[in-house]
Amino acid sequence: MDMNQSEPKAGIILTYRPELAAFEDVYRDLHQYPDISMQEARTASIAALHLESLNFKVYRNIGGHGVAGLLKNGPGKTVLLRADMDALPILEDTKLAYASTKTAQSHEAQTVPVMHACGHDMHTAVLMATATLLHSSRLQWRGTLVCIFQPNEETACGAQAMVDGGLYDKVPVPDIVLGQHIMTIKAGTIALRSGPILAGVDSLDIRIFGKGGHGARPDVCIDPIVTAAHFLTRLQTIVSREVKPGELGVISCGSINGGSAANIIPDHVDLKLTARAYSPEIQERLLIGIKRIVHAECVASGATQEPTIKTIMHAPPTINAQAPYEVLNESFHAYFQGDLCKGEPKGASEDFSILATARNAPYLFWNFGCVDPDQWAEAERKGTTAQIPGPHTARFAPAIQPTMSTAVDSFALAALTFFGV
Repeated sequence: MDMNQSEPKAGIILTYRPELAAFEDVYRDLHQYPDISMQEARTASIAALHLESLNFKVYRNIGGHGVAGLLKNGPGKTVLLRADMDALPILEDTKLAYASTKTAQSHEAQTVPVMHACGHDMHTAVLMATATLLHSSRLQWRGTLVCIFQPNEETACGAQAMVDGGLYDKVPVPDIVLGQHIMTIKAGTIALRSGPILAGVDSLDIRIFGKGGHGARPDVCIDPIVTAAHFLTRLQTIVSREVKPGELGVISCGSINGGSAANIIPDHVDLKLTARAYSPEIQERLLIGIKRIVHAECVASGATQEPTIKTIMHAPPTINAQAPYEVLNESFHAYFQGDLCKGEPKGASEDFSILATARNAPYLFWNFGCVDPDQWAEAERKGTTAQIPGPHTARFAPAIQPTMSTAVDSFALAALTFFGV
């Protein structure tokens, strides 16, 4: 990794960065024993005990299993660093020696496999190491450091739950909120951009009602499967006919379930949809269109009962403001040099920004790479980088190094930058 070691903040990082072998062990442990959303007690305890060992003031069980660590270090800015902790209901297929074989009871009372398939194990270990670095170097900076270990990111509920659970009654409102996320680019690289970086998302459960009966007598039924089919077909016109070309708008149906036999017309059909956009205005347009069309198709089909529409997940878009971006980009460019690249906006979503917008604080969010450099170079040569298993897949297996060291450096560098070092 390229770096400018003469830069003052670089000197602090290189002098005080802890030996990472212990945090690599933490990462392997968290990966092997993951906690699914809303059940992050073990991970939260590991993080909290580490912060307590560094003499942080630690608050536990905020908005569930959320942890906040507070380190006051004289007058100055308040900087908040955030990591998420929860894993996914995915059956791991990485063949790693520390692969998860864990199962858990989901909130729907189903037994599910559990895997850290989104890098939250790395995020947690990295923030623990960063807290150690900043604690050790506290004679070199002034201000207040807040370290947040957030639960329940995968359902986009954890950040708001921590805010509602009194987070800012316990720690000061930050001058800047900082977060980062693992990404399937070459390990050792950092991707930062201004403007939109992640989309806003709404996930909906929709039930379309009909009138069930024998499949041989559709004339005396109201077939909700036909209604759902028309609804899904017309749904595609919202983006193609109501969103300006060049603007992001995505509507996807990930699940449709109705009936149980070939000769029975069911009473209802259930659908699961997501809508995503970078702009809150476009997101609202997508939601209005979905509701308008499902109601209209039910009327057209003669349904005698209104459809039900339930929002099961909501997260706002993540948009890096220009002013703090320019400050951090300068520091990152000086330190990472050729290993800093311009990030690209993603259709994925996060609830991270709520920790900032809940108190009108600015924020920045960026990505760090996790693909072994040799593997990446070979994939680039073959043109197969898109085939490298990424987040939310069963074979997602980040290279521990230089992924971890780069992420620790970027988090510490960002904090030192906004502390004014």
